[in-house]
Amino acid sequence: MLALIANAAIAVTKFIAAGISGSAAMFSEGIHSVADTGNQVMLLRGDAASRYDPDARHPFGRGKEIYFWAFMVAVFLFVGGSVLSIVTGIDRIRHADEHGESGLIFNLVVLAVAAFFEIFIAFRPAVRQFNRQRMGRGVWASLKESKDPALIVVLFEDTAAVVGLIIAAGGVILAEVTGNGVWDGIASVLIGVLLAVAAWVIAIEMKALLVGEAASREDRASIRAATFSVEEVHSIARLLTMQLSTHQILVNMDLVFDEGLSDDDIEQAIVEVERRIQAGVPSATRIFIEPVAP
Repeated sequence: MLALIANAAIAVTKFIAAGISGSAAMFSEGIHSVADTGNQVMLLRGDAASRYDPDARHPFGRGKEIYFWAFMVAVFLFVGGSVLSIVTGIDRIRHADEHGESGLIFNLVVLAVAAFFEIFIAFRPAVRQFNRQRMGRGVWASLKESKDPALIVVLFEDTAAVVGLIIAAGGVILAEVTGNGVWDGIASVLIGVLLAVAAWVIAIEMKALLVGEAASREDRASIRAATFSVEEVHSIARLLTMQLSTHQILVNMDLVFDEGLSDDDIEQAIVEVERRIQAGVPSATRIFIEPVAP
């Protein structure tokens, strides 16, 4: 929600600046902010749909919708942001002499205001949340293990937005100082390439979750620990997990129980295993346990 409000306000301001100055880089930044605003709307839609209760057509719920909409964010960011920025930049480079540069101070003020909103309203809260989740692990490893598409998307989008603002500022300054609009066009192309990279990374991460990625290593370890805390459990023959949504995990286990247990004892042990798993991993909402012979 913070990213949505910030990006919507920034987009309007950037387009006003682009209209006054004729800057392709500012126009590309406006496109970028529009794409980011649309992306937040799609993420909100995905989050709402992922919380629907299971029904006959969706017995496990619709948790993966949040991953679908996050994947659509990557598509929208590429088509609606990257391609348009690159095309605009190339056109600016080809017709650099046909556009006069003006409004440098206004452009820089707009970029500074946009940077303030991006960094302090959207980016910093996302970084704080990400740091709480990674708990000292490496950044890339934490991103690979994260199951929160909203956090991943906002983190990459806002990183690209901050870098894009720096590129745009450099482009309009060089265009003004040199009197050559080619620099403005180059900045627009670079912003488009930046958005393409961000879209590609987001798409790869969401694809893994869409096709059925396992729960994180921490959650799998907690599930094993909770299972072995029940003394009747001898071993785990098989453990299968699938991330159904940000806060929903499917758990399927084949367990070997100690010899000499009656059917009632095994049934009670299974109930206790499920209870302890849910206590240790609250997101394990679908648990299926099958006793098997050693």
